[in-house]
Amino acid sequence: MKIHVVEDDRVFNKMIKHSLSLNPDCEVSTFFDGSSFFKHLPDNPDVVTLDLGLPDYTGEDILKRIKKYNPEIEVIVISGQDSITAAVKLLKEGAYDYIAKDENIKDRLLNSINNIGNKKKLLTEISELRCQISTKYKFGNAIIGDSPAMQEVFALLQKAAKVPNINVSIYGDTGTGKELVAKTIHYNSIRKSLPFVAVNMGAIPRELIESELFGHEKGAFTGAVIAKKGKFEEAEGGTVFLDEIGEMDINMQVKLLRVLQEREITRVGGNEVIKVNTRIITATNKDLLSEVKKGNFRQDLYYRLLGLPIHLPPLKKRKNDILTLSQFFLNSFCTENNLEQMMFTSKAKKRLLEYTFPGNVRELKAIVELSAVMAGGPYIDEGDMLFNAGNNELDILGEEMTLKEYNERIIHHYLRHNNNNVLKVADKLDIGKSTIYNLIKREKCQ
Repeated sequence: MKIHVVEDDRVFNKMIKHSLSLNPDCEVSTFFDGSSFFKHLPDNPDVVTLDLGLPDYTGEDILKRIKKYNPEIEVIVISGQDSITAAVKLLKEGAYDYIAKDENIKDRLLNSINNIGNKKKLLTEISELRCQISTKYKFGNAIIGDSPAMQEVFALLQKAAKVPNINVSIYGDTGTGKELVAKTIHYNSIRKSLPFVAVNMGAIPRELIESELFGHEKGAFTGAVIAKKGKFEEAEGGTVFLDEIGEMDINMQVKLLRVLQEREITRVGGNEVIKVNTRIITATNKDLLSEVKKGNFRQDLYYRLLGLPIHLPPLKKRKNDILTLSQFFLNSFCTENNLEQMMFTSKAKKRLLEYTFPGNVRELKAIVELSAVMAGGPYIDEGDMLFNAGNNELDILGEEMTLKEYNERIIHHYLRHNNNNVLKVADKLDIGKSTIYNLIKREKCQ
């Protein structure tokens, strides 16, 4: 840290410089008056230790000028007067600490400098993490896919990111990546430096959901030993992501509707009205409009939350993306586990394309990672891939195909389960073995 010591008492000046210079990470410069210090203020020191009783300027004037020039410079005020009133006033004006010139000055000063150093390290780490998150969720990095269905999704994501105050509702089957989409919207909007707070509405007990969302005051209920902020307060200025919104209790829906209308909350057990400024993104795998017709979801809340709707297609509708996603997950898994990079064989790719993935992208990721563990070398073959026992049978109606494609898929299914015994499969399916041989021959020529 770069530290400037402003102290007109030569004994104290020398003592402070000596104490701070013992730390090799500190670069210390000393000044005996405000005028000489101001000439070096453009050096942008990390910390200034400031004596209040200087010959040419008051310490208060210097403090104001420092904070006006660069609010990030921390100022430790050192005074011969142990005045609580003066200390409070200077701390309100931006001083980091107030230290009296007594026998404990050395220890207090070193402790304060150490705390500032830790704070700056933490802020640097936070800045780096924000940069990493921003890169991670950058369009094209977070969500992968070239299929026409995903291109439509990408177009909507960009619109959602550009308009930071419109609510967004995300629809899609389990495992399609709804939370990933919500984070991508948040971290590409002007709200990205503020909190993203996710709440799974289906995982919180009904009696606790109001306290979880809106917070509570001390003594509001048994166990409320301290006051606690809710998710809306935690996400102030940022985004609240309400996952599984279709699971919300009908009585709680009324209270959420009021928050959306008034942009304010009241903690459980409290009377203070707290204004909130948060964007709301919701997600569900249910048909909310159908739930409205059934009376399970309020119509007025539905239209309040609808905002910009984004429908995520199931993986079986994204055939063009399956191999791209598979290789991406495989590369990431190998990197994270210090493994040599691996590839899929043509048979493994074919098997991946034939499967319907009822668990969507989440299931694909799990299958790929397990296959990497099971493979004995740099290549993953179809025998290394273990599919969910409950889902590994051919889903004959899982997607729309021509009759020819259905027939070919059925033949491949039987071949896999009969060790590629053509005669046995021909007998089971009651077809000529030449039909199977011709299919295999055609595919080899492609």
